[in-house]
Amino acid sequence: MHDNSASVEVRVDRFVLERLIPALYRRSHHLTVEAWDVPDEPVPFAEAVAQEFTPFAVGTPWSKPWGTTWFHVTGEVPAGWGSAGTALELLVDLGFSTRQPGFQAEGLVFRPDGTIVKAIEPYNGYVPIDVAPGDRLDFYIEAASNPDVGGNFFYIPTPLGDKATAGTESIYTLRQIDLVERDVDVYELERDVWSLLGLMRELEPTLPRRAEILRALERVCDVVDPDDVASTAGRGRAALEAVLASPAYASAHAITAVGHAHIDSAWLWPTRETVRKCARTFSNVLQLMDVDPDFVFACSSAQQFSWMKQFYPELFERIRTRVAEGRFVPVGGMWVESDTNMPGGEALVRQFVHGKGFFLREFGYEPKEVWLPDSFGYTAALPQIVRASGSDSFLTQKISWNDTNRMPHHSFLWEGIDGSQVFTHFPPSDTYNSDLAASDLARAQRQYAEKGASNISMGLFGWGDGGGGPTREMLAAAKRTHDLEGSPKVTIGSPQQFFDEAKATLPHPSVWSGEMYLELHRGTYTSQANTKQGNRVSEHLLREAELWSATAATRGLLDYPYDELTDIWQTVLLQQFHDILPGSSIAWVHQQAEENYARIARELETLIGAAQRALAGSGDAELVFNASPVAAGEVAPLGAGADGRARTVRPVETSDGITLDNGLLSVRLDAAGSLVSVRHLASGRELVAPGEVAARLQIFRDTPNQWDAWDIDRHYKNNRFELDTPDSVSIAGDVVEVVHTHGQSTFTQRYWLVEGEAAVQLETEIDWHETEKLLKLAFPLDVRAEQASSEIQFGHINRPTAVNTSWDYARFETIAHRWVHVGEPGFGIAVANGSTYGHDITRSTRDDGGTTTLVRESLLRAPRFPDPEADQGVHVLRTALAVADTVLDAAAYGYRLNLPARTISGAGSDGVAPILTVSSPAVLVESVKLAEDRSGDLVVRLYEAQGGRARATIGLGVPVVSAWTTDLIERELSGDAAARWGADDAIELELRPFQVVTLRVKVG
Repeated sequence: MHDNSASVEVRVDRFVLERLIPALYRRSHHLTVEAWDVPDEPVPFAEAVAQEFTPFAVGTPWSKPWGTTWFHVTGEVPAGWGSAGTALELLVDLGFSTRQPGFQAEGLVFRPDGTIVKAIEPYNGYVPIDVAPGDRLDFYIEAASNPDVGGNFFYIPTPLGDKATAGTESIYTLRQIDLVERDVDVYELERDVWSLLGLMRELEPTLPRRAEILRALERVCDVVDPDDVASTAGRGRAALEAVLASPAYASAHAITAVGHAHIDSAWLWPTRETVRKCARTFSNVLQLMDVDPDFVFACSSAQQFSWMKQFYPELFERIRTRVAEGRFVPVGGMWVESDTNMPGGEALVRQFVHGKGFFLREFGYEPKEVWLPDSFGYTAALPQIVRASGSDSFLTQKISWNDTNRMPHHSFLWEGIDGSQVFTHFPPSDTYNSDLAASDLARAQRQYAEKGASNISMGLFGWGDGGGGPTREMLAAAKRTHDLEGSPKVTIGSPQQFFDEAKATLPHPSVWSGEMYLELHRGTYTSQANTKQGNRVSEHLLREAELWSATAATRGLLDYPYDELTDIWQTVLLQQFHDILPGSSIAWVHQQAEENYARIARELETLIGAAQRALAGSGDAELVFNASPVAAGEVAPLGAGADGRARTVRPVETSDGITLDNGLLSVRLDAAGSLVSVRHLASGRELVAPGEVAARLQIFRDTPNQWDAWDIDRHYKNNRFELDTPDSVSIAGDVVEVVHTHGQSTFTQRYWLVEGEAAVQLETEIDWHETEKLLKLAFPLDVRAEQASSEIQFGHINRPTAVNTSWDYARFETIAHRWVHVGEPGFGIAVANGSTYGHDITRSTRDDGGTTTLVRESLLRAPRFPDPEADQGVHVLRTALAVADTVLDAAAYGYRLNLPARTISGAGSDGVAPILTVSSPAVLVESVKLAEDRSGDLVVRLYEAQGGRARATIGLGVPVVSAWTTDLIERELSGDAAARWGADDAIELELRPFQVVTLRVKVG
C-alpha cells in the first residue's frame, strides 16, 4: 500500500479550517448595541446601568488601557430560529487577539436584574440563550480593556503597567455582538476531529492505531458534503464512531482531570482587576456546572472567595451551593497562593489560619491539600507547616521549570527540616493551564516518573494566570479521552479523589528531603526592594503589636484589637502572593503595595504605642521594651526594663584610617574608607580575609536571557565593578560615613559599634538610578566553611559552599531570612540583615593555603520589565557582621536587628514582667497572641532553633487555669502529640530538631 499519510493530514487540516469551523454557526443576527464608557475606575452594576447609554457600532474602538466600557445589548430572536439540532447563543468578540485568555480584553455579562450569566473571554465568547422566537434579548456587558502587558516577551519595557503612563488611546475594537445559531452536530464533529487528530499526532508513525485514526478522518472528508456540512455532519460522526469507541490500553496511564483556573491575585494587573477576573472565571465555572453534572472545579485562595462575598454576593451564594455539592472545591487552605521563600514563619502559619478559617466559617469545609502550582520554589520548613495545619498533601508543578536539573519524582514524600513528611505530587504534564489536548495527555504519560510502581497523575485544565478557567471544549476533550485507545484514560474528579488513589497505589513512595529550590527566577529574592522591606517590617511590627496587646489584655489593661489585627494580617498575607512579594508585578501593583505597607506601619505603631503605654503606666522613668525572644542588653526577652538601650562607641581617627573598639571587636577602616580589619579580641581571630575588604559594594551587569524581574542568570558574574574610590570619608558623632558615587547613583555607608556586642553595624543608603544592574554587598571572610547555614522559617537550612554537583552548580543565588552563618568548629561568623533575602555564598582557596568564604547580600536590582522603574530611588538597608560561634548566636543578632528595643516613659524602674519565659536558649518564641476564636485564651508559638533536641520549661506571667498543645489552627491535638497541664503543673516541653509547638493557655 502506498503511503499517502502526509497528504491526507494536509487534507484533513484544510477540511477543518475551511469547512467545519465556518459551519459551526448556521446563521447570525445583528443586535442593537449601546455603550457607556466609565470615566475612571470600575463601578458596580447598579451605578453603571443608571447612566446614559448611547448607540455604538460594531467596528468602533472602545475605552482605553485599563478602562471599562459597559455595553447594553438588546434585540429579538427572529422567527424560525432555535430549531432542533441548534443552540441559540450570544457571540461576542471584544477585539480579542490570539494570545491566551486573561491577558487581554474580558467581559462579564449581566441580566437586567443584576444577576450574572457568564464571562466573555477569548476562546469562550458565547452566552447561552434560552428564549423562544419573538422573545426579547436584554443583556449588559461590563467590558474590561486590560492591556496585554507582556506580549510575546517578558523583558521589553512597556508603559502599560502603570495607569499613569499607559495612555488614553483605544487598544481594542468591538468586532462582533450577534445572536447566532450554533449547529450542535457540526460542533460535536469538530470536537471529535480535534481530539482524534491530536491523538494521532502523538502516536508513533508505525502504530496501526495511528493509521486507523488517519483513515477514519479521511473518510470524514469523503462523506461530509463541503457544500452542505450541516446536513451531512452526522455521516462524519458515524465514520468516527468505531475509532472513538475503541477502549484504552489496559496499561494506559490514568489522569484525574481537575478543573482549575490559576488566577494570579496580582501580576500584570492590579488587585482591583483580579476581583473582576475572579467573578468572570467563577461565573464561567458555574455556567458549565449547570449543563455538565460531572464537572468538578478546584479553587484555591480564600482571599478570592472573600472578594466574591464582598463584591459579588449573589455569585458567592451560588458558589456556596456548589461547594456543598462537592463540585466547587476549595483547595490549598491558604489566604493566597503565597511565595514560600520570603514570608516569615509566623506569616506562613497565618496563611493557613486565615485561609482555613474562612473556608471553615463559610462552608464548613477544610481543604486537606496544599495547592501552590506556581510559586517560585518551596522552603524546607513547609512540610511541617502543612502537616501542623491539618493538611496531608501538597501539589505544585513549578519545579518542572528548572533550568539545569529535573526532579526525579512526580509522586513522593517531601521531608522538611524537622523530619515531617507530606505526600507531594507534580502533574507530569508540566502545566496548570492544560486544555486537555492530546499533547498534554501524552506528555503526562511519557514523563510520569513512578511508572511500574503507580500509574496515576493529576491533570489541571483551564485557562489560568489571568483566569478564564475551563471551557466546554475542554470538557468535550475529557469525555472523548475517558477510555480511548492510544490515549491516557481521563476521568474528571476532585483533588481528594486523586490523592486518595495515588497514595493507595504508591504505598512506599520515594523521599525528597530539604528545600525544593527552583532553578530559575533567582532574581525574585531581590527585585522591588521596597516591597520586600515593607513585608519584613510589617511582619515584625505585627509581632510587637500582638505581643504587647496580648500582654496588656491578659492583665486587664486594654481590649485586644482583634478586628484591626485581622485586617492588617489579611493585607500582609495578600501581598505575600507569589507575584507581589517576589517583585515580579507591574508598577501599579508595587505602588499599591508600598502604600499599604506605609498605612500598616502607621496603624501598627498606634497599636504598639497604646499597649506599651498601658503596660508602662504614667511616669517619667525610661522603660526599654524588648519584643525579641533574646535579651536586649539587660532587658529580658518579651519584657521591659530600665536599662537596655544600645550605647555606641566613638571612632578614633588615625594616621592610616579610622578605628573603632568596644573591647570585643577592634575594627579598622583604611584612608579610603574600606573595612579592612575586624578582629575578635577574645580569640584573636580576624574576620576579614587577608588582602580583602569587607562590606564592599559591587555592581554587576544584570541582563538575564528572559524574565527580567524574575531572573538572575549565572553570567552576571562576568562583569563586575567595585566601589573602591569614595567621594568622602568622615566621622559624624559615633558613626563612620563613607560616600561613593557611580553613574547616576549615590551610596552612603555608615559604620558603628555598640558596647557589649561583637558586631559591626552597617547602614547602607542608596539613591539608586541604574538600569539592568545588580548591587551586592560582599564580605570575604577568613573562615573555611564547608556549609552555610541560612535562616528560613522556624529554623535554618545548611547548603554546601562547594560546587560538586549540578544541583550545587544551579544553586548560585539563595534565600536567607534574617541571617546567614558560616564557621569552623569553635568559631563562626554571622551576616545579619534588616530586609535583604537574596545571597550568594561561595568559598575559594588562597595562595597562602587558607580559605576565603565569600558571603554576599544582593541589595538591589534594576530590571526594566514588567516595571521599567523598578527599585529606582532611595533605599536604606541594614546589615550586621558579627562573631557568632553558633547558629543561636546568629539568630540572636538577626532578631535584635529586626526587633530593636523601644524606649518610652513609664511608671518606675521595675519594668514589665514578660508574659512568658523559656528556660532553654535553643527554644525561641515566634508569636504571642490571643486566640482567633476571641475566647481570650493566650496562644504561644515556639520552635527549636538549633537543629537538635531541646527541653524547655515554660513560665507564664499570667494566672493559668489550664494549658494544652494545639495545631497551627489552634485546635487541641490528640494522640501522641497531645499534652495538657493544669493550673499548678509545670509546663515542660521536649522538642525535636526544628519542631514548632503551639501552646494554648486559658487565662484566669
